[in-house]
Amino acid sequence: MTLSTSFMSNFSVCVYCGSRDGADPAYAQAATDCGKMLAENGWRLVYGAGDIGLMGRVARAAQAGGGDTFGVIPQHLIDCEVGKTDLTTFIITETMHERKKVMLMNADVVVVLPGGAGSMDELFEALTWRQLGLHSKPIFVLNQNDYWNPFLALLDQIIDQGFADSSLRDFLIIVPDVDTLTKNLVVIQSSVI
Repeated sequence: MTLSTSFMSNFSVCVYCGSRDGADPAYAQAATDCGKMLAENGWRLVYGAGDIGLMGRVARAAQAGGGDTFGVIPQHLIDCEVGKTDLTTFIITETMHERKKVMLMNADVVVVLPGGAGSMDELFEALTWRQLGLHSKPIFVLNQNDYWNPFLALLDQIIDQGFADSSLRDFLIIVPDVDTLTKNLVVIQSSVI
């Protein structure tokens, strides 16, 4: 299986993030800023179709700015993640794996905001697929207030202990804030479209 970018009318950004707001208000602000930034640049949001936590904040901010939104949610999460049915595109899948595949296949880049086990699962799958050559999409990690530092230390441990080449770390682009993310995405967009 090769995951390539399908035909899209505009630059699409897959955002993985928490279904909760987290303890630091800076996470919620970053999610809102990210959604607003996507809309301002005319970029499509691809995400997990929830209307709670950081997911909901990204989507509502993108919608408020007139942005295109593409949400994918498995049937079993529609109630607990409050499926956001007023998106530009709302897709219901049977499984979590199908959800992740549809999200990644419909995006040009991946952006990971703070989140929990689900966000880590999505990040690891995108990273693993990149390592295996199933896609070549940039993966941005928004390290708001150093949230992802323990994860990055774990990756270094994996590399140091010989379970991955150092190139694994090179597949991730670490950015400290939404402004830096925006500048990087502008560069990526110009090479994609």
